[in-house]
Amino acid sequence: MAEESLTFMPPPLLQLQRPWLRTYPQSHRDINFAPRCTDALSLFRHAVRQGPANAAIHYFDATLSYADLDALSDSFAGWLARSGIGVGDRVALFMQNIPQFVICLVGAWKLGACGVSINPMSRARELRLLLQDSGARVLVTQRDLYMDVARDVLAEFPAVIAVATSPRDFQGRNDTRLFAGPDEPPAHRVADLKEVLQEPVSKANLCFACGPDAAAMIVYTSGTTGVPKGAVVSHRNIAFEGDVWRSWIGARDGGPILAIAPLFHITGLGAHIALAFAAAAPLILAMRFHPEVMSVAAQEYRAEVVIGAITAFIALLSAPGVRPEQWQTVRVVCSGGAPVPAAVAAEFQQRFGLPVYTGYGLTETCSMVVATPPGMTAPIDANGALSVGLPAFETDVYVAGDAGQVLPVGEIGEIMLRGPQVVSGYWGQPKESAEAFFDGWLRTGDVGYMDADGWLFLVDRKKDMIIASGYKVWPKEVEEVLYTHPAVREAAVVGVPDSYRGETVKAVVSLKAEHCADAAELMAYCRERMAAYKQPRIVEFLPELPKTLTGKILRRELR
Repeated sequence: MAEESLTFMPPPLLQLQRPWLRTYPQSHRDINFAPRCTDALSLFRHAVRQGPANAAIHYFDATLSYADLDALSDSFAGWLARSGIGVGDRVALFMQNIPQFVICLVGAWKLGACGVSINPMSRARELRLLLQDSGARVLVTQRDLYMDVARDVLAEFPAVIAVATSPRDFQGRNDTRLFAGPDEPPAHRVADLKEVLQEPVSKANLCFACGPDAAAMIVYTSGTTGVPKGAVVSHRNIAFEGDVWRSWIGARDGGPILAIAPLFHITGLGAHIALAFAAAAPLILAMRFHPEVMSVAAQEYRAEVVIGAITAFIALLSAPGVRPEQWQTVRVVCSGGAPVPAAVAAEFQQRFGLPVYTGYGLTETCSMVVATPPGMTAPIDANGALSVGLPAFETDVYVAGDAGQVLPVGEIGEIMLRGPQVVSGYWGQPKESAEAFFDGWLRTGDVGYMDADGWLFLVDRKKDMIIASGYKVWPKEVEEVLYTHPAVREAAVVGVPDSYRGETVKAVVSLKAEHCADAAELMAYCRERMAAYKQPRIVEFLPELPKTLTGKILRRELR
């Protein structure tokens, strides 16, 4: 990669064509887009001014107003200041989708501190690595995660201040599908967040104004291809994403947002928290994704916007207790983070009456960079794959050849991105940053192509390409065919070593309930629909495919 980087040079911006500008629907061409805020804290304060009494968070039977969220984050910021935390210090958040995540993040911003998101599924080795890499001075975690994971790790980091909280602190109704086991008080040397948030604080001590380019959050890549890297998300990145999401999907001010993506993930930061602040809207939280619990919450709090990975929508289709009428107030459904099979999108629309608008983004882009405008239908290519959409406002995309040159329409190459949502680099990794970022351009590592109208099609991850008998096979193309089989619930395709072909194509599949299929049937199904070198020669079955918490299937665990 380093040697290749010496000759890889993106073209001058003026040389790019922007066919997507004429493809935008009239509603988007009429938008004179301009972000209202240049930093995330100003975006939050804008929401508070819009209506202090308006709901900011719905969490089971509890509701916090924007005034509540402002006051609670003040209390946390005041406690951080008394603990010696200040500008540039890192505050790690090791929690599920609970109100405390948002409270503590905003509180950190009020001191000029930077949040660090940590996957609540992390085990001791992973938590240790991220605390060490980020240099976090504070760890806020749930009591159960403290007892199970963090307690022993923190013994190795005596300088880290520990704060514990309970997922039950802001709700009275106890859903046994989500809340189980004892809720032990924190250890003597661990601060109790509930007590911290009850402490009064003077706003005069919390007048910090965040610079647009200051670090607001370190978000770690999902690690689907190796060791995670910490993308440094600036205040400008977050403020831009909140406004671009609001304008792109036409979110109604105050329209509730169902948070089905994890808040620690970039989708949770950009498409949930930032969007909610931009629209002065409430977030509907339910600790973690459970299809039936989320559907009850969507109906109770009249959700209007739902954004998440396609695996969440597959789970909603499969859950016996989910009813279409629970989703009758929803106006916009968007899916990104993983490719959306056309067959799944069609099934979801048939069941719920809602089209699934595709999108594309990365940790390094603070969520969305490309998406299908609501009201438009994404085109489908010859392989049955949906386009991921059109570039967002103020965003440029092109498909690059090996030397960084612009490839012609329809030709496959590496996707390059540039816009106000692209982060500046990785935390503490100058070499990796230099390889991925060029003068504002991001080398995504994703392979795709663009049609004449500016619609972007994602082919696959560059590293996931299979070479079988000298032929290139893109796993996503084979997966698209498998998803059209009526028995297939989930599918993942990987390359495995083969003494004759070099690599051969292996499919790993989970089946829908009450459906049957064997390996021979699925191989025959593919044989009728694709060239011989692309067909799976091995088919394995699993009840569930391994995934990250955000719903991305972990192909590397299936090889």
